[in-house]
Amino acid sequence: MGLACLSLPTTDLIEEFTDMVQKAARQWAYEQRGLFEMLSRGTPATLRELSEHFQETRRGLLGAILQGTVEDNFGSWLHQEVADCPKCQRRVRRKRFEKKVVSTLQGQFSLDRPYFYCPDCREGFCPVDQALGLAAQTHQFDIQHRVTRLAARLPFEEAVAAVEELTGMSVSNHFAHDTLTAVGEAATLELVIPDPEEIERRIAKAKGTSQEPPILVVSADGAKTPVRPKSPRKGKRGPGRYREVRGARLYLLDAEDEVIPVASWHQIQTAEAFRADLSVIARRIPHDQVRICLVGDGADWVWTAMVECFPQGRQVLDFYHCLEHLHTAARIQYGEGSLEGRQWAESTMVRLAEGDVGIVLAQLRRLRPRQGKEAAEEIRKLIGYLDGQRGRLGYVEVIEDGYPIGSGGIESANKFLCHARMKRSGAWWVEESGNEMLRLRCAMYNGTYDRVFAHYTASRSPIQRATAALDE
Repeated sequence: MGLACLSLPTTDLIEEFTDMVQKAARQWAYEQRGLFEMLSRGTPATLRELSEHFQETRRGLLGAILQGTVEDNFGSWLHQEVADCPKCQRRVRRKRFEKKVVSTLQGQFSLDRPYFYCPDCREGFCPVDQALGLAAQTHQFDIQHRVTRLAARLPFEEAVAAVEELTGMSVSNHFAHDTLTAVGEAATLELVIPDPEEIERRIAKAKGTSQEPPILVVSADGAKTPVRPKSPRKGKRGPGRYREVRGARLYLLDAEDEVIPVASWHQIQTAEAFRADLSVIARRIPHDQVRICLVGDGADWVWTAMVECFPQGRQVLDFYHCLEHLHTAARIQYGEGSLEGRQWAESTMVRLAEGDVGIVLAQLRRLRPRQGKEAAEEIRKLIGYLDGQRGRLGYVEVIEDGYPIGSGGIESANKFLCHARMKRSGAWWVEESGNEMLRLRCAMYNGTYDRVFAHYTASRSPIQRATAALDE
């Protein structure tokens, strides 16, 4: 057909495509002679057996159809004799044909591509690679897209096993790891976080028919993950240690208190880097269209970042974190499991929920330690903790205003974004690869993975690869 066929009527194109498919199907059918001989003898076969047979052999048929489609529709590129250098635009003649094995989800085939060389730029190129959007690797972008998604959810061994089981296509652990790393490098904060238009769409969905702006919950917390230094070429790995993954989760509450995710971002990083990242996210939020609620535990870095980026937000100390501090003090002051200690903790929590922080602090300062220095130290820490959280308590009023009092949202994000993949038995991460994994998992949760992958694909085009090599 060639590219000229694109001007033909659709019915003619369909007829030509049908002829090509029939030829491919006839060849494939003869390759299934064993199946048909078995059926001709009346040997019974279950639907599952037939389905699995076609699953195992379909790539041969679909690969042939895909190859025929490429050869018919890109004929002018496949027979090209002269081409312009993509860098200097000098016209050069074809030097030779180069064979490339192309592996896709539909099957594998080979292409003989015209190869050109520019003596001025000292670079070789194949124009058909750019026209087809071919990846440099044998496994093409459709495979890379699926493998990366699976490898971001499962250990690499399980991911490649799942790919082979589901598609009949074999990829290596090394390929899955390298591809995820490359896509993860492309997953910048700007791409992982939804764009302002998408965020506004989600806000409109949360608002519905209500006259009040929906509540946007901003929560932050840290999660530990095992990290080790990079391995030298020779020698043993250095000792590993746990580093803090600092994360933020933003979500909307609609009129029925249903959760609508907005953005999550988790990285192994310093408090300063986290604050800078959160400020980027905050600039994408239309602050005048939402009621902002900041929820966190007592960590200073959490509140420094959230208040700086969302200064008008309603600040709420996580209720359960506060209650845990009270019960710890009660256990040390009154004894493990004592009724008196439980009553003291619960009555104190009631006063804090009503906003009587000053009364609670005055009572604590008058409280005489019963267990010596240990109790005195715990009471002192509790006084400092509550005094630093003034304005973030008063849970009765917070609930009446419709705001949440718990940080379960960010705790849940720590589990399904970080722990579920990063804390598997025996897993240790180099910081860079750990952050690449986290960025991809955040992108999948945020609904931006396809945008990240499109950016990766564009950066891996033949022209981009050649330009990058020249710059180096």
